[in-house]
Amino acid sequence: MRVRVLITPKEGLLDPEGRAVKEILEDNGYKVKSVRVGKVVELEVEDPSQVKEMVEKFLYNPLIEEYVIE
Repeated sequence: MRVRVLITPKEGLLDPEGRAVKEILEDNGYKVKSVRVGKVVELEVEDPSQVKEMVEKFLYNPLIEEYVIE
């Protein structure tokens, strides 16, 4: 089974990459309310019930990030 994990900075925390992307887009005439830059991790697993444990132990930092499993 293929699983996708979206990991993004927690709301309200500084996101320097997101801010830089937002500024570039606005400088080029695009109207953007906000940009958050994170990472996507795609896993191919035999047992999808283990994905949450893998993410919480190894793939994200709970102090500064949040995640969604698709």
